[in-house]
Amino acid sequence: MSGMKRTTEKNLMVFSGRAHPELAVAVAEQLGTQLVPQVAYEFANSEIYIRFEESVRGCDAFVIQSHTAPINEWIMEHLIMVDALKRASAKRITVVQPFYGYARQDKKHRGREPISARLMADLFKTAGADRLIVVDLHADQIQGFFDGPVDHLMALPILAEYVLEKYGDQKLAVVSPDAGRIKVAERWSAKLGGAPLAFIHKSRRTDRPNETVANRVVGQVTGRMCVLVDDMIDTGGTIVNAAEALMADGAAGVIIAATHAILSDPAVDRLKNSPAIEIVVTDTLPVPEDRTFDKLTCLSIAPLISRAIKEVFEDGSVTSMFDGHA
Repeated sequence: MSGMKRTTEKNLMVFSGRAHPELAVAVAEQLGTQLVPQVAYEFANSEIYIRFEESVRGCDAFVIQSHTAPINEWIMEHLIMVDALKRASAKRITVVQPFYGYARQDKKHRGREPISARLMADLFKTAGADRLIVVDLHADQIQGFFDGPVDHLMALPILAEYVLEKYGDQKLAVVSPDAGRIKVAERWSAKLGGAPLAFIHKSRRTDRPNETVANRVVGQVTGRMCVLVDDMIDTGGTIVNAAEALMADGAAGVIIAATHAILSDPAVDRLKNSPAIEIVVTDTLPVPEDRTFDKLTCLSIAPLISRAIKEVFEDGSVTSMFDGHA
């Protein structure tokens, strides 16, 4: 046995899909490493091929992919990368999903509907994922869909710090765009020094996706700078209607803060023309040139993700990053 060398040193390796490479590069840089080189291409019929160009045997693998449009393609690539790592004997595979695809399909509203968020968790488990790192899930219970540890990161500290620095000298109010997200607004309120809470009471159409009808402000917003908070902006309809309702109710101004900038059409036009002074988001999803506009501020989520990866790799505590609010 003298010829065999026993190594106990752990090896951190970071991998990235092609959906949002800029974010993965920034995360790797903050960890003092580089992305593992890979070959990735499509066959003529659009099947995806991935091969890593370095040995991954025994490594602690972190596979980053943001589920952005075309979402099904990037999810499939993510799954294939995990499968490749499992078959190449990676010791532990942590799937990093800055944006978790299908998170909005987290329960059945009506008969014969899928719970696609659960299916996602099952697919990654089957592919070989040991652990998930996610940012601002649409619903907390999705953590329970995955059979294994899930680190649920929050962009709130990054967004709130920015808002405080810029608007902290004004009378603020925190507003949730619907009654269901009050919990998030409460955390915001605590971060913004106990700013009062309000929410928009609305009715949603069950027969049409992304559409809401009536809007009524519940809470005192008159003369206050309203921080309208949500986890994502997709087509922008809900959040812009909410901003308009706040202004109609006498708000001094509206700032929109959201983690995930999906920005599907016609979100950019809606936000540009909305009464909001500023829209603050993070780069959990890529924001291409043609979707940037003057009122949009995009903050980097890389420090948060890299810190979580470091804690997981060193068997530290991810919870401690949020003073217990994990």
